[in-house]
Amino acid sequence: MKYKYTAFNQKNQKKTGVVEAPTENEALNALRNKGLAVQEISEASATDAPTSLMQMEIGGDYHKKKIKAKRLLMFLNQMALMMKAGINLSLSMEIMINTEKEGPMKKILTEMNQDLYNGVTLSQSMRKFKAFPAIDVSIVEAGEANGRLDTAFEQCALITKKDMALSGKLKSALMYPLFLIVLVIAVVIVLCCFVLPTFAGVYDSFGADLPGLTKAVMAFSDFLIAYWYILILVTAAIVVAFILLKKNSAEFAMRFAQIQLKIPLVGPIIRQSSLARFCRLMSTLTDAGIPIHRAMALSRDTVPNLFVKARITDVINDVQIGVSIHDAMSKHPVFDAILVSMIRVGEESGMLGDSLFKMAELFEAQTDESTQRLTDMMTPIMTIVIGVVVGFLVVSIILPMFGMYDVIGSSSTSST
Repeated sequence: MKYKYTAFNQKNQKKTGVVEAPTENEALNALRNKGLAVQEISEASATDAPTSLMQMEIGGDYHKKKIKAKRLLMFLNQMALMMKAGINLSLSMEIMINTEKEGPMKKILTEMNQDLYNGVTLSQSMRKFKAFPAIDVSIVEAGEANGRLDTAFEQCALITKKDMALSGKLKSALMYPLFLIVLVIAVVIVLCCFVLPTFAGVYDSFGADLPGLTKAVMAFSDFLIAYWYILILVTAAIVVAFILLKKNSAEFAMRFAQIQLKIPLVGPIIRQSSLARFCRLMSTLTDAGIPIHRAMALSRDTVPNLFVKARITDVINDVQIGVSIHDAMSKHPVFDAILVSMIRVGEESGMLGDSLFKMAELFEAQTDESTQRLTDMMTPIMTIVIGVVVGFLVVSIILPMFGMYDVIGSSSTSST
């Protein structure tokens, strides 16, 4: 016999599936032996089990669904407002469910509300869903402990809002030079594939002896037109190889992350934004009452650059054996001297959260300045690059014309 079940594992994660056993009791025992707490079990029909992996993928599991940052921010803000207005948690969840359209978020909220009625805490229920970051879950858990869920949701909303703003600035800073590079490549392709071939036909009709520069450019144009697919394949192979190396080689990924920090103009933005995110989250978590080791680990996990993340891990390891945070950070150049000094002041005064908050503000301001500086410098730099590239191609086109005048002049003389 086959039995469908709904159960929770030791990490309080919901599991559903089908188990085969002679009787229902034996099915229950088999699931319990796997460490599952069975919530519901019944005899399965032929349609209960997915018939293929494709069906499983199409159906999906909303426990593993992530929601957009804007949608998460809306939820956190609305919960903070209702908590502050004195509306109890169950009623707040029902209001959120009624205002939500059909989709993964409505299913998530419905299950969370059912968990609340079954005696499960809000943080425990949130932990079952990937829609909620670990940091938000920890802050809500601390809010449940101290009875300040309204403050907890406000802190979660502030973190999400600041993280969205910081991510947007970082993306815009990195996308602008990439856009200009793509523009240069597009200009070269247009000139080589559409403009140069026209002039090549004119030069051939006159039989002029082309300069070496023009021959080289024409050869590149012919290659680009005839073998463009090779360039695409080579580019795709390089991109795929890079992705695979970064994914499968920890050493390569770490080396690349370190190189990122050394790129002129871009490196400072990556480092400052990473430290800003770390300080902002550390400040919020410590103020929420999260233990320092847990707060550092949660903050570290949100840092995108692997090299900075590894240095934070080194700091955590030192702190765990009794070293102060500022002493542990002073060993690594990636942490500014002013950051180390401010953390020392915070540790000695018992106001670590305030010190981290001020450093987060400072690093965010530096990120803004560096981003603006990058934008201001890239515009004239790439304008010059485009001018040089276009000028080089134009010169290669014009040079043969002087030879053509000689050919035309000699032809006219011989005819007379």
